[in-house]
Amino acid sequence: MPFYKFAKNDVFYNRIKTHPDVQFHIWSGSIFYANHDQTSSNWHTPRGNVNLYELNVQRNSSGHTIAAPKIIYPWIHKASSLISFKTVETGKFNNEFNFGDVLTSSYPMTSTLAVDHFNTRVAPATEFDDRRRVMALKNTLNYYNYLSPRYSYSSSYGDKSSQELQLISIPSIFYGSGIKKGSVNLKYYMSGTLIGHAVDANKNGELIEKTGSSVGKCIGMVLYNEGFILLTGSANLSTKTELFKGPSGGLDEAKWIYFGTLNTSVLSSSYDVNFKGTEKIPTIMMHAQAPKGFLNHSNNPTFLKHYPSASAVSSSTFFIEHDKAKISNTVSSSFPHHSASFDKQTFISKIGIYDEKKNLIAIANLARPVKKTHQRDFTFRMKLDV
Repeated sequence: MPFYKFAKNDVFYNRIKTHPDVQFHIWSGSIFYANHDQTSSNWHTPRGNVNLYELNVQRNSSGHTIAAPKIIYPWIHKASSLISFKTVETGKFNNEFNFGDVLTSSYPMTSTLAVDHFNTRVAPATEFDDRRRVMALKNTLNYYNYLSPRYSYSSSYGDKSSQELQLISIPSIFYGSGIKKGSVNLKYYMSGTLIGHAVDANKNGELIEKTGSSVGKCIGMVLYNEGFILLTGSANLSTKTELFKGPSGGLDEAKWIYFGTLNTSVLSSSYDVNFKGTEKIPTIMMHAQAPKGFLNHSNNPTFLKHYPSASAVSSSTFFIEHDKAKISNTVSSSFPHHSASFDKQTFISKIGIYDEKKNLIAIANLARPVKKTHQRDFTFRMKLDV
């Protein structure tokens, strides 16, 4: 079996950029991701969440015990090294566990949308205010002021330190390296009827209302690289009222500042959050060359027609096959019961990739074996996602 070294122009490193669709539907305090309802107990993932490593997904945990585990779980012994889980306080670890005790935890790690509503403030906000999540975005919002003045933390368009707004936080596991610009699409339904529709038509982060009471106006901003949506539209979208702020907050009309509320008291309103993520997949393109006049011998036992009585001579230092060994003629003829003229040919079905120490690290299987004669040369293109 011959070995060939990849030449300088045989290996290419690329990066493929993809934009997968992401869909959320919110209704009555529940979030549904990708039109899927994870109600089965075997999913081990709350509704509307994504499982970081898909640990224990579709595993039956019925009857799970440490002695007879049914699902994956982290564990550690209390030993002289005093290594413990970060979530266990040092005092409890020292006083409540004996040496040799087994400490266990649970998987999976999940994530979903976070929706926070901030009411109007009269007094200036401080660093200890409950609006600190919005305040943490101050520098980021001001940075994107070159795209639109509406990003400004405080301007004639509003002061985000005091105005009423809705903040939707999207974990990066849903969008990868960033949300695709112009892909955010928000739909607001009331009793199944579309009452509000907003998109970033200009791809500058401004969510412009396409359907509703303020068509053409900006109702919020999108931070594409950071995964945040800030909604500031306060115009009424419907005359129907609901308990958007909970029973203690009283009834109010539907507005963009209530979009995505997770209040279980809100039954008539539902919301769609659609966008495209950005995933950058590193790839390696490799060209395996099959030159003319080479790769025309096979180690397959059927390659030789038959051996003479003394098929080979060998010793501790060499191995020589008999020079009279005949090769099978595999050339097909156009006529029945007739053998065509002999021509040395092989069929390439696999390509092995080896490291510098000739350790096999990958195998490329061809969908159909390729006939190789000494007059033909081939270039096999292989792609690997890393």
